[in-house]
Amino acid sequence: MANRTVKDAKSVHGTNPQYLVEKIIRSRVYDSKYWKEECFALTAELLVDKAMEIRYLGGVFGGNIKPTPFLCLTLKMLQIQPEKDIVVEFIKNEEFKYVRALGAFYMRLTGSSLDCYKYLEPLYNDNRKLRRQNRQSQFEIVHMDEFIDELLRDERVCDVILPRVQKRYVLEENNELEAKVSALEDDLDEDIELDEEKNVEPPPKREEKERHRERKRDRSRSKERDRDKHREKEKSKHREKERDKEREKDREKERDKDRERDKDRRDRDRRKDDDRKRDRDRHH
Repeated sequence: MANRTVKDAKSVHGTNPQYLVEKIIRSRVYDSKYWKEECFALTAELLVDKAMEIRYLGGVFGGNIKPTPFLCLTLKMLQIQPEKDIVVEFIKNEEFKYVRALGAFYMRLTGSSLDCYKYLEPLYNDNRKLRRQNRQSQFEIVHMDEFIDELLRDERVCDVILPRVQKRYVLEENNELEAKVSALEDDLDEDIELDEEKNVEPPPKREEKERHRERKRDRSRSKERDRDKHREKEKSKHREKERDKEREKDREKERDKDRERDKDRRDRDRRKDDDRKRDRDRHH
């Protein structure tokens, strides 16, 4: 099979699954020792054992761009396209945290927007520490819930550009997804409800549940909009800086042209003076 995707693989987001990883990084993975020695002839069943051996996350590192085992196994999963049930089992694996992280990363790359929220958001309750190797080959600590948050919010994770997902509030408005429930929100709501019970007669349960769900949905939408506004503001600043740079370049070009014109004018004047001098010398 070499580096080709399996024959019966389905296209993901309209392309060959392996093409979700950029070509230059894909090439580095194919040339790596880990890929050739550890990923050769790897099947979905054997992949589990390899995933259990992972000791850290990461994309590529070092000046010569070497891939981590985590990235190599991600590309292998894209190549052999394991069944969704296997990926879900990876995500639900509580014993091996790097197996869970690998499954979550693969689900984010290949899953639908609904699946990404459905299977990844429960991992916000997992606060275990993970080691991650950065581009400078240094190791840093990141928590599982932070890693999941990056997968759902960032554009690039582990040096792989993530496919776009629909905004959460859009799925909520279409009744495809329930409003997000935070463990902390539950505790706060319980305290508020206890205080209210002391003073006011509680409303019917169904009405209270509906109101409770609506409040959460509004909070979720508000957070999403705030994040979108912040990102748009940052992009606008970046675009303005780029425009300033372009304008400065244009001004510099104009100044260079003016200097060239002045130089040409001086050269012409000098030649005219020389011609006049020669004419005078000739007449004398």
